[in-house]
This record gives sequence, structure tokens and C-alpha cells, in this order.
Amino acid sequence: MAGFAVFFAYPTLRGIYLSFTDANISGDGASFVGLDNYREALHDRAMWDALGHSAYFTLLVVPCITVLAFLLAMLAHHIERGRWLWRLCFFVPFLLPSTVAANMFQWLFTQGIGLINETFGLDTPWLTDKSYAMLAIVIETLWWTVGFSFLLYLAALQGIPDHLYEAAKLDGANAWHRMVHITLPMLRHITGLVIALQILASLQLFDQAVVMMDFGPGPEVSTRSFVQYTLEQGFTSYRVGYASAMSIIFFVFIAVVALARMCPLRTPAAGARCAAPGH
Repeated sequence: MAGFAVFFAYPTLRGIYLSFTDANISGDGASFVGLDNYREALHDRAMWDALGHSAYFTLLVVPCITVLAFLLAMLAHHIERGRWLWRLCFFVPFLLPSTVAANMFQWLFTQGIGLINETFGLDTPWLTDKSYAMLAIVIETLWWTVGFSFLLYLAALQGIPDHLYEAAKLDGANAWHRMVHITLPMLRHITGLVIALQILASLQLFDQAVVMMDFGPGPEVSTRSFVQYTLEQGFTSYRVGYASAMSIIFFVFIAVVALARMCPLRTPAAGARCAAPGH
């Protein structure tokens, strides 16, 4: 409770208070400005562009990482020889600090000397062209973070009873039918969890984008995320009050996404049953 109060409750309440002031980074001379910061944020084109970059990144990463994690988990679950080695290789990148992984891929994508272009015979300006910059960050993120979702899927696969597959084989079901009618339905809850966690993590894009773009917003401001723009307003423009208001807006947005995952919509049939007498 003490840790929660010191590291979450107080900073959150302090941020809410600052969002109604014109506080600067020094913390002196802050005056109450009401909803002015929120009005300005809602009309700030740069803020909406940054939110769009975070959303675009999320739309690219979440489906790819969900499918890739499932396929890697299926491979590691069914392979016989060297199973522990495959599991280790798929999970180890997740243990790397974000700056280490980002620096590695910054070198790999560097035009002229990067291993990616050399290996595939390309001359693609991954980090200096807005058409490729976000894609480079997505590729790095997939390699770096897929291990966590892979581990969740692997644990769920190990929890599926073997007798379901044995019964399906006796009924003549092939491997495809077993996956579609047994594996995927049994994994629907873990898939929902993976998607929800990845959406929340991807919307908070910051570390890898900043490091790979040398702490800048990327070519033509194409990789500046919402979190990065908030940081720039607070610690570069010294507008702590305005940055706090942006943070609260982003917090509400993230909370809505999380609650949407926690409160799935009822089907009409389910609603009718719940409304029936005696239910």
C-alpha cells in the first residue's frame, strides 16, 4: 500500500492537479487555468498526429505479434528434439533491455553498413525515409517482444487435455481440423489476453522509437508517438501543466481500451436469458 501510494496514487493526483495549471518545469509560480490546457490539447494537430502514429504502430504490431507468437508456440510445443533450445531462443530476446534491442536494430537497419540491406541486397533507407521508419520499428518490436506472448501461448497449449486430440483422431479428424476445432477454441481466452496486453503496450510506444531515431521524432516527424510528444512538451518546452493534461487524456483513452476488453458485449440471446424470470 505504501508503494502504491508513493509511486502511483500521489503522482497521479499530482498530475491531475498540474493539468489545471500553467506549471513549468521549475514548479514555481503555477497559476490555475481551468480547462485551458485540455481545450488546447484537443485542438493540437501535432498531438493528434502523434496519437495517430501510436495507433498506426498498434495496428501493425498487434495482429503480427499475435499470429507469430501462436505459430512459434505451436512449433515449440510439437517439436521433439531440442525443444528446450527452441523455447530459449524464442524467449531470450524479451529479456533484453529496450535500449539494447533498439541499438542492435539501429545498426542492422543503417543504410550502407547494415546487415539487413547487405543480406538481401537492398539499399533501403530504413531509418531516414518516412515510408520505412515505422516499419523498421515494427520489425524490431516483433523480434524483441514476441517472447512474452509466445510464453503465454505455450503455457496455454500445455494445458489442453490430450484426450481431446485422441478422441478427434479416432473420429477421423486431421491436423487442420484438430487445430481449428480444438486448439483455437481452447486458446480463445489467452488470445484475448494477448491482444489486450499488446494493444496497451503498443499504444505506449516510446523506448524503441526514440533510440532507433537517435532521440528524434523520425523522418518528417513520422515516428513521434504520443508519449514522446508529451515528453517533449514537458521537458523540452517546459510546459508541465500542458503535458500533464495530455497525459490525463491519454490515461482516459488507455482506460477505455482496457475496460472494453474487460467488459465484452453480451449477445442478444445471453441478454434475453439474463432478463428471463428466475435468472
